[in-house]
Amino acid sequence: MQQELALNTTGEQPAILKVFGKTVSYILHPLFIPLYVFIWLEWRFPIHFDDISAEGLTLKTVSVFLNTAFFPAFSVFLLWRLKFIDSIFLRTQKDRIIPYIITMIFYWWLWYLSRTFTDQPDVLKFFYFGIFLNTVFGLVINNFIKISMHSMAAGALLALAVITMGRYETFLGGDIIIITILAGLVCTSRLLLNQHSVFEIYAGLFVGVLCQLLGYWIAL
Repeated sequence: MQQELALNTTGEQPAILKVFGKTVSYILHPLFIPLYVFIWLEWRFPIHFDDISAEGLTLKTVSVFLNTAFFPAFSVFLLWRLKFIDSIFLRTQKDRIIPYIITMIFYWWLWYLSRTFTDQPDVLKFFYFGIFLNTVFGLVINNFIKISMHSMAAGALLALAVITMGRYETFLGGDIIIITILAGLVCTSRLLLNQHSVFEIYAGLFVGVLCQLLGYWIAL
């Protein structure tokens, strides 16, 4: 079934498409999505951050970046330098096992701290729990297929926007359209780079959405 759904990628893609795919993959890397979400919420719902000073908000933004992007990425770099993994790009299922576990710990810690948030949007609680579940599901599914981390993140981002619109009763149609386009670009970029089959892309989208729904149901 997986082979039937896989994109025919036997030929080399044109150089410009590879550059496009790599650029999108780097800019919209899964590790950056939590930071983008935090900044988006600052911009869209500033009233929920009124109790935080400008300096405090900057520190919280930096904290999100450190816990969700820098420390997990640096851990992968150390694993590579110590030869526990073959590549920092995590091209094989074996290479992804330890990074999944490390990222899981950081995401769990961020969710654990978010439970007592009173000066930030409460949607962050279920979002953090949802991305923690992403790493749990991803680690389990990784035993069977190389599920796309990028599409899991894209699915999580799309689900977050839709749930946030309903929870705060605020129309976010334009935001959702943009996020949908970005999610499509992310998935396309992974296919252009021959990193995943179509099945692995769709599986990632499904898991990303599902984990956010579970996060909303469990964490709020």
